[in-house]
Amino acid sequence: MHTLVVAATAAEAAHVPAHLPLVVTGLGKTAAAVATTRALAAYDDVSGLTVVNIGTAGALRPGLSGLHEPGTVLNHDINADIVRSLGYDPEERLEVGESEVVLATGDVFVNDPLVRDRLALTAHLVDMEGYAVAFAARSFGVRVRLVKHVSDAADESAMDWPAQVEASALVLGAWLEDRLSASS
Repeated sequence: MHTLVVAATAAEAAHVPAHLPLVVTGLGKTAAAVATTRALAAYDDVSGLTVVNIGTAGALRPGLSGLHEPGTVLNHDINADIVRSLGYDPEERLEVGESEVVLATGDVFVNDPLVRDRLALTAHLVDMEGYAVAFAARSFGVRVRLVKHVSDAADESAMDWPAQVEASALVLGAWLEDRLSASS
């Protein structure tokens, strides 16, 4: 078993243990999908590999804080009903684990309480890369784990993300050290 850690920004990955392979993708679904795909394509053999996508997330519901490992990830900014009506499967929902926590991923930086409240009807957390990383990993037949730390309430407080990311990076790095160092 071996691990590939994927993070959107160097700030979120600041405390990833040095011995773990790391890919920093850049922000958003497109950058995350491309960087993850490139990294996976570079492996001669992906059997036994697990992609662990770490990062910050906005809480969509009151009282959510701390570290979460979502079991489901949604592509929240695709018009899935229209895509289905055209005869295609938008694959907007991916099951990635056992947890009941749902992560919504989209290219929209959520800092509007109205958008947050709409997303909270179907998800607990929101980010900008998790779905894309999961989709890319699935296309290679690779297991994926999403590990997200709440940095804000997906409202105007999200604009303070740069000041909050270090606290999240410390928690994410400690999680990696505790959970993955023995097996990687």
